[in-house]
Amino acid sequence: MAWVTLSLGSNIDPTNQIKSCLDALLLQFNDLSLSSVFESEAVGFEGDNFLNMVVGIETEVGIADLSKLLKDIEDKHGRDRSQPKFSGRCLDIDILTCGSLSGKHGGINLPRTEITENAFVLWPLTQIDGKGKHPVSGKTYSDLWSMFDKEKQKLWPVDFEWHGRKISVSN
Repeated sequence: MAWVTLSLGSNIDPTNQIKSCLDALLLQFNDLSLSSVFESEAVGFEGDNFLNMVVGIETEVGIADLSKLLKDIEDKHGRDRSQPKFSGRCLDIDILTCGSLSGKHGGINLPRTEITENAFVLWPLTQIDGKGKHPVSGKTYSDLWSMFDKEKQKLWPVDFEWHGRKISVSN
């Protein structure tokens, strides 16, 4: 079994999209480790704010098959792949890490570079795997977050409930 972390994001009907995505992931993986849900400004384009979170799963599914499964979930949630890379999204699911793998695996570059570039990835990743080590730098995600320039990107936790469970609360 491999410990895999996934980044979820949406800025089109984001509350419903994230909840529905979590339902789809739960059907596939049975047990999910969930970060808080964060709101952030769009990065790379002008647009509505995003809701983001990180989900951890244990799986025996290979990277290529996992990527296909996640793309299928995105597609079922209305993902339009003809849109520019930096644009609004119904749902975006990215594989961040798979154990200590680094390099290209199943067509996916691991670990995702967004881990060290975007607060909306690193802060929630720190919540579910703070002691985990970045496969390239060897630094823990908590250490990477403590060194991150938090003024670079605006990010804040939001009230979010899923299946009657409070996932996160705003400050």
